[in-house]
Amino acid sequence: MYGGGYIQEEKQEATSPIDDSQKLAEFEARIDRGEKIEPHDWMPADYRKQLIRMIEQHAHSEVIGALPEGTWITRAPGFRRKLALIAKVQDEIGHAHLLYSAAETLGKSREQMINDLLTGKSKYSNVFNYPAKTWADVTVIGFLIDAGAIVNQVANSKGSYGPYCRALERICYEESFHLKQGHDAFITLATGTKAQHDMLQDALNRWWKPIMHFHGPPDKISEHTAKLMRWKVKMATNDDMRNQFLDMYVPKILEIGITIPDPNLKKNEATGQWEFSDPDWDEFKRVINGDGPCNAERLAVRQYVEEHGKWVRTAMMNPNQKVVIPFA
Repeated sequence: MYGGGYIQEEKQEATSPIDDSQKLAEFEARIDRGEKIEPHDWMPADYRKQLIRMIEQHAHSEVIGALPEGTWITRAPGFRRKLALIAKVQDEIGHAHLLYSAAETLGKSREQMINDLLTGKSKYSNVFNYPAKTWADVTVIGFLIDAGAIVNQVANSKGSYGPYCRALERICYEESFHLKQGHDAFITLATGTKAQHDMLQDALNRWWKPIMHFHGPPDKISEHTAKLMRWKVKMATNDDMRNQFLDMYVPKILEIGITIPDPNLKKNEATGQWEFSDPDWDEFKRVINGDGPCNAERLAVRQYVEEHGKWVRTAMMNPNQKVVIPFA
């Protein structure tokens, strides 16, 4: 298991409020010094809870995020694109394993995390609940969604919890190759035939709102940001990460002749912040809570895989037990 193995959450001995406040002060002092918190270290219950929530959702997003791209492996244009997409999807599942292992060090089992995903209790990134209708959708995901993820992951890899940071360092190396693959496909369509250019423009038009949702709601309405920032679980606010993404990628989109579907998008030179149309945060809430275009489809696929892969897990864990193989 990553980060030293699955560590059951130990029962806390009864402590006085003074003891807890002293431990909290020492804990926060360590974070202020830039030290990493490891699984065996004392940590506030809410730190543990928020980390589990954040890492678990990240792991789920890697698993679900492989689905829209995975459906395009056999339809990708050309053998080279197919190979690249196979490698990318394989990497995403590997990232999920790293992240589930990191979350397990905080006391929640992988089985429980996956069960919470399958029952809809746990959330994952809203962007993966939208359909990939054309090859251009896959290029938008590979370039711009992965770019947004890298902004987030590079920042958080410098955070306070050791196992998560080490997992993110590995993930960021691989994501940089995914970004190159997506950028190459994006440029190919943008500079190709008129039909290819138009297909890419149509895909970006449909994906721009989910892209603006990607880093989460504005800081003024985000319920977790302040505490996560104080404890260096999260190293940049939602607004800061979104602004950084726009700084880096709006020029790249415009320079190849693709139009961004927001007439109000502009940078306020006085504040250094991007201004944009309201991306409909009510839709963000609906999708993240299960009412998006592909929520039911995505979970149905994972539920099917979980059920039909059960015999493999049973055979591995119980080699002497007779196993009934489905479809045999």
